[in-house]
Amino acid sequence: MVTLLEFLVAALLVIGGVFGIVGSFGLIKLNDPMSRLHAPTKATTLGVGGVLLASMLHAAAFEKYFSFHELMITLFLFLTAPITANFIAKVHIHRQETRDTMPEAGGDDHWATHDTPEDEQRRQAAPTPPADE
Repeated sequence: MVTLLEFLVAALLVIGGVFGIVGSFGLIKLNDPMSRLHAPTKATTLGVGGVLLASMLHAAAFEKYFSFHELMITLFLFLTAPITANFIAKVHIHRQETRDTMPEAGGDDHWATHDTPEDEQRRQAAPTPPADE
């Protein structure tokens, strides 16, 4: 029975870690803000939830106490993440942001940006502003 509980704790930790990595990667690599909002509110929340569930199971099974604090953290996380995402999405929709109104990502060699070849051609065709002296 102890081995089964150890495997269950390990599986919850691995599942939580995978969800955390996928959510973090999605936050960096997805194209637009609405897609980027989806990654941390879904996948990363499940990742943290998996780690908290593993910790609660470990405390109950091996240390013989119930972790009320971790249960409260889990409930708080699962209740507040969707609400926060909803508020951020409403602001994004209300501001009517488009790809053209968003600021440029900067000169970081296209890391975590959504530049396309068409954007590069448009930038090269536009006249360069005079340099301030």
